[in-house]
Amino acid sequence: MSKPDKRQQTLFNLGPATTSERPVRRLKHPVWTESKAKLIQLYLRLFVLVTKHGAYIDCFAGPQEPDKPDTWAAKLVLESEPRWLQKFFFFEQDIDKVAMLASLRDAQPPRVKSREPKRTIQIDPGDVNENISKILAGSVIRQKEATFCLLDQRTFECHWRTLEQLARYKHAPENKIELFYFMPNAWLDRAFSGLKSEVKPNLWWGRDDWKVVSDARGPARAALFSERFKSELGYASAKAWPIYEREGGGKTMYYMIHATDHPEAPELMARAYNKTVLTEQEFEQLVLELGLRGADGQR
Repeated sequence: MSKPDKRQQTLFNLGPATTSERPVRRLKHPVWTESKAKLIQLYLRLFVLVTKHGAYIDCFAGPQEPDKPDTWAAKLVLESEPRWLQKFFFFEQDIDKVAMLASLRDAQPPRVKSREPKRTIQIDPGDVNENISKILAGSVIRQKEATFCLLDQRTFECHWRTLEQLARYKHAPENKIELFYFMPNAWLDRAFSGLKSEVKPNLWWGRDDWKVVSDARGPARAALFSERFKSELGYASAKAWPIYEREGGGKTMYYMIHATDHPEAPELMARAYNKTVLTEQEFEQLVLELGLRGADGQR
């Protein structure tokens, strides 16, 4: 990672993982389903001001609602400025959505060579659970390269084995790939009751005791996952953020589990969560509050 200045060192201590989590600020505003992609975009937009580079993996990259491009995380992150993320890896099984990803890639403007790095955008038309090893087998992603992975599954699509591969890719604990894992909530009881076999939940939970999840409810389910992210995958922090049905509240549709080893990252996620939908002026004010550098290099 690029070496941060002293103020950035205070915000992002990129040293070894800590064993205890720091408290984060109270939640002021709920994030709802149509703004969850904007939460990821804002968080990464802030974080890249520190790292100045990075790789982004989207394991289920096609749009969940093709008629609502403003809710498409791949589009929002790819088009976010400053354009300092350098490597993008998009996985998608649906052939029509693969075509949409290709169109999105081809529509990107040429880089401004004086201030933007060269980018690579790789689209994998297949099952991420089978194909994630393609990018983790070699040195496509450097060990010290800031790397973020979105796992915005619908229900049981993400296998636990995939999480293990992502978590164990980096050799140094403090450099783990940062995860944004969406755990379904509102329809999970119905999904469990509709299962025809135990294959799907076994792969999803990674063990045959998945009924501990089906027997739990809401926050308790999220806590089961969060604890395993820490105890088994080795993350210093794994916090569950509720994603609500609509603006202002409603049912909790998902819990977004943010797993990271950067001690200050949970606080940054709290900032992003509380300020998900921002005007450019509001974004610049937040950048000033955090002591980061904007796209023009100024404080």
